[in-house]
Amino acid sequence: MKNWAVCLMSAATLGAISKPASAQGFVGDIGGMVATSGALVKGADASTTALPYVYGDWGRFYARVDTFGVKMLPLADGHIELAVRVSTEGFKASKTAYPAAGDRSAPLPIGVGTFQRTALGGVFAYAMHDPQSGGQFGELNWAGLLDLGPVKLYPQLGVHYRSTDYVRHLYGITAAQSQATGLAFYQPGSSFTPMATLQASVPLNGPWSLQLQTRYRRLDNAVAHSPLVNASSQVSGFAALTYTLK
Repeated sequence: MKNWAVCLMSAATLGAISKPASAQGFVGDIGGMVATSGALVKGADASTTALPYVYGDWGRFYARVDTFGVKMLPLADGHIELAVRVSTEGFKASKTAYPAAGDRSAPLPIGVGTFQRTALGGVFAYAMHDPQSGGQFGELNWAGLLDLGPVKLYPQLGVHYRSTDYVRHLYGITAAQSQATGLAFYQPGSSFTPMATLQASVPLNGPWSLQLQTRYRRLDNAVAHSPLVNASSQVSGFAALTYTLK
């Protein structure tokens, strides 16, 4: 599965808009999900992956599907957080059209973040450093909440920032890789990727629910112009069966 960094803050996380964290035991949703993502790299197949799903709070500790951390200090209507983002943007070159391009390890950004409740929805912000690439990752995401009877909809709008080193680690072509593959030498700059997400939370029986998410990302030139990439956008999503602990 590619780019659940991206992408991946889950709209299920947005339950925090209407419910603060509990200090006693785990409060939230656990279960399993099947995630899908369109391929970006030439020759790679779209991915479908089974993964665990955890969103909730255990005292100051939290899990938000692909983001994990601890709430450190109160800030406005939220907290300053230490956070780590689990990304699957990396790929094995042997599974693409260019095996000699070299494997790209998945980034693991670590840094600070915050979730803020507002009258117009929730705002998530992260500023992180990725030890794998030596680059920086940032995210700003707004999320709303719409009640449609028993079904809740979470529309989101946001943007991801990736520094030059981060983008080159994933999509750049060095001189040696160019000679080995025949691809053009490519050293991109930083990247800003806008995204739009919609998730539905559908109650089933008792504490069981179904989470359905679709995310659209528009790739900017830094990524889309890479000789490795054959797409200008990416659609991803997941379906998760969850059990709520209160």
